[in-house]
Amino acid sequence: MYEEFTQNRIVQLRMQKGVSARDMSLSLGQNDSYINRIENKKGLPSLTGLFGICEYLGVSPMEFFDEGNAYPTQLADLIRNLRRLDAAELELVTNMVKTLANK
Repeated sequence: MYEEFTQNRIVQLRMQKGVSARDMSLSLGQNDSYINRIENKKGLPSLTGLFGICEYLGVSPMEFFDEGNAYPTQLADLIRNLRRLDAAELELVTNMVKTLANK
């Protein structure tokens, strides 16, 4: 169950980042087929490898395994920016998001 999720999640997040499996593998200091082998269900990363993958993709391990969050890097960036707003600005954003979510 988690094996397939892990493999599919790497594909999803890598594609969102717009990087090839080969380039990601080499950036992680691995051989050029490392990510391709994981994505094609021929292996899984070690825990240390998974942490490196998360760091490369710009997500925490918690965000990586959050099945309900299809865009963890974008959501994390949004939350960082929201933290800089005052109460009135947050209210405006909240209302806008509610309107968009109810479409």
